[in-house]
Amino acid sequence: MSNAPIRHIRVFGRGSGRNLYWFLLSLMCVNICIGQQQTDSTKKMYPYKNVIRYNLSGALIFGFDKYIVLGYERVIAPHQSISVNFGRGSLPKMITVSTDSFEVSSDKKNSGFNGSVDYRFYLAKENKYLAPHGVYIGPYYFYSKYIRDNQWKYQNSSANSFVNTHTEFSIHMVGAEAGYQFVLWKRLTVDMVMVGPAVGFYNVKTTFDGNLDAATQKQLFDGLEQLLSQKFPGMNYFFADKEINGNGTLRTAALGYRYLVHIGFNF
Repeated sequence: MSNAPIRHIRVFGRGSGRNLYWFLLSLMCVNICIGQQQTDSTKKMYPYKNVIRYNLSGALIFGFDKYIVLGYERVIAPHQSISVNFGRGSLPKMITVSTDSFEVSSDKKNSGFNGSVDYRFYLAKENKYLAPHGVYIGPYYFYSKYIRDNQWKYQNSSANSFVNTHTEFSIHMVGAEAGYQFVLWKRLTVDMVMVGPAVGFYNVKTTFDGNLDAATQKQLFDGLEQLLSQKFPGMNYFFADKEINGNGTLRTAALGYRYLVHIGFNF
């Protein structure tokens, strides 16, 4: 048996400490690059394809107790979605309206609803993320109906009396929209329809009790037009060159516009 001393084997040879240092540094860089690529890829992917939302802008205009409209959006393709919205959309209580012979005495009934359908195309070239996050365009259809029963105080030379009116006001709109939907913290959504031109079809039907001559009826219908114009956006323009006829009806088509702000939850 040899008595020669046992020598340690150098795995890395001379300069092994420096080689090991560069090897570990290279491995760390590779891991960082892979992790960064995974992070970037994750940012572009949204596993949540559903959004439930609340129409905030309508509530701000008409009142939180009068306008409660909820919506649901479903992503059906990487850059496409369809959404539906439905809920209560009655007009708010009106301030005092009066003409030469009539003034509002009370609101007896105030109800209504509205619904809409949107088909959205999220622009792939403009968006960093997939739907439902980013810029979108698409067609939409909107329908609303408002019902009001009012009591009017009728002032004449001999005595005061009351006239009751029943008014139904409906709107059909077909148009195109453009907007942007933010997805914050992967869950909270803020949806803004910023451009929404449309063709609107408007229908007003009013009935009243009692016997009124043509001139008195016109004053009553003038008061109704004021009533609808007070809080409903765009009604001043709508009634600018039109009026309710002697039968208490008005049917017309005109340009309309849509602007919305929704807040929602992505899941």
